[in-house]
Amino acid sequence: MDSEQRRKRKQQGRIYRPACAKLLLVRSLTVCLSFLVFLLFISSDRLPIRRDGSFRPVLRTSTMSLLPAFLTGGGGGGGISQYQNLVVEGRVLLPDHLVLIVSSKLTPPTDNLDCVYYDNMLERVVLKPVISVDGYHQQLKSIVRCHLPPLNFSASVNLRGRGRSGDVVVERREWLLRLNQSVVPSWNKVVYEAVLDSNGYTSNVVVFAKGLNLRPHREADARKFRCHFSLTDFDQRLFVFNTRSIAAAQEVFRCLLPPSILNNLDKAKDIRVSVSRVDYNVEGADEAPLPSVAKVQIINSHEHKSNTGKYELCACTMLWNQASFLREWIIYHAWLGIERWFIYDNNSDDEVQEVIDELNLHKYNITRHAWPWVKTQEAGFSHCALRAKHECKWLGFFDVDEFFYFPHRRGRYKPGPNSLRALVMKYSDSPKIAELRTVCHSYGPSGLTSPPSQGVTVGYTCRLEAPERHKSVVRPELLHTTLLNAVHHFKLRDGYKYLNVRESKVLVNHYKYQVWDSFKAKFFRRVSTYVTNWQEDHNKGSKDRAPGLGTEAIEPPDWRLRFCEVWDTGLKHFVMANLADSTSGFLPWERSLA
Repeated sequence: MDSEQRRKRKQQGRIYRPACAKLLLVRSLTVCLSFLVFLLFISSDRLPIRRDGSFRPVLRTSTMSLLPAFLTGGGGGGGISQYQNLVVEGRVLLPDHLVLIVSSKLTPPTDNLDCVYYDNMLERVVLKPVISVDGYHQQLKSIVRCHLPPLNFSASVNLRGRGRSGDVVVERREWLLRLNQSVVPSWNKVVYEAVLDSNGYTSNVVVFAKGLNLRPHREADARKFRCHFSLTDFDQRLFVFNTRSIAAAQEVFRCLLPPSILNNLDKAKDIRVSVSRVDYNVEGADEAPLPSVAKVQIINSHEHKSNTGKYELCACTMLWNQASFLREWIIYHAWLGIERWFIYDNNSDDEVQEVIDELNLHKYNITRHAWPWVKTQEAGFSHCALRAKHECKWLGFFDVDEFFYFPHRRGRYKPGPNSLRALVMKYSDSPKIAELRTVCHSYGPSGLTSPPSQGVTVGYTCRLEAPERHKSVVRPELLHTTLLNAVHHFKLRDGYKYLNVRESKVLVNHYKYQVWDSFKAKFFRRVSTYVTNWQEDHNKGSKDRAPGLGTEAIEPPDWRLRFCEVWDTGLKHFVMANLADSTSGFLPWERSLA
């Protein structure tokens, strides 16, 4: 009996061993082929492997295709075809909504697109219309904004095109399990942007990340950080390149490119990037890389000015729901000589795009850049400086409620069209000056209770006596490699300095404290501060708060009379004298440009 059992076991072993060997061979081939695909993608020649280009597995944020056909309500129609081959490259849970980064551009109409929410047991789904859709990364991709998930539902939200058959969803547990992908669970820890920075001599990548807790407004020790590059998402645990950081400050990290990516820059846009903290004194003490939704962005050449060289003067701002102020701000400053505009839109839901489209029809040369990342104005300005340095000799950073003003005194040069551009051009060839700073005066409601019909420059005429802060215009090519900036000021390259322009020559009127309704809307969600909401009990002494207002959203009885120490009608008279129609008295932003 024993011999018979041994004989059977040997026969089974002969059957199973080839099967096991075959299975192991298939798995080995799969791993090898995945590795080779990665190498072939980023390198057309032999791949040098060095200490700063070593391989290392890290964690990722998943990539996810849209729902299969049986979860889309059936057949086509209603523009659903554009959704069938899209990929959700990343999901980030923000404080008041969820951002999905989609691999391709979604063209209007997109009102037949739903966000799909899964309950935590994966037995059912809920559909909600998307909040909005925006072009992203030079319109090559899209941002889809979804409502926050319902209670007890997963944040792993997907998308569904709405076909002719309506909103019927087939519930198939096995597919829901497969499709329930990960999400960046905390906005406080994520790599959210990456830009290739090339100056013709060197190329590296600038990475934007939250969660490494660098000290504000100071340069950090770059040796403590490392960048990670991968063709796949990080939780696949496939091999990635690691390179050292060469500059770090606040939320911006500059890293070397791996040699094989450096030799194939045209393919860098498909590489995902993350950042980690390292301890160069202790072997093996490195932290895990941050979750990442950032793929390398390459600034397209069609955005660069050609033939006639760079623009002399450009402007960059970040805004949220400021469409009602945008026309006056752009038309006025274009008259002063600004030639190119970079508008970073921080999740507006008003008519910003419509206003920009109207202005562009009249050659105002404005680019709107969707910037979904809340409370990141300084990082956004660093990003803008990278984009603008290819096009602009000078770049101004100021808000849509801030207006440059050239005081005129009898017997002196009378300012007129292009005055601001003429000012900066005097220093364009300076071997030392890389930034011009101007004094800023803050204006109050000036006795008004409703927004002035002719615009802020004419309506608000009473201000605080003491100036607040400065605003700056910089030469973007001469900024420090860290791109460190604070309150509109940048750190400059060694050997360069800033110049304080005399207040008698030029200053900025900041219409900061407007009529109550405008003020409340603006300060309810400040893009520039680290305070999530002005009603929260944080940073009470900050200049981004209204002095004496506290945290209550209640209009003080004397609001219309506050912040009024000096009546100053200089800019009002300047605007009416130079820009008002001689017949009707209308200012250009009061009339339709159509």
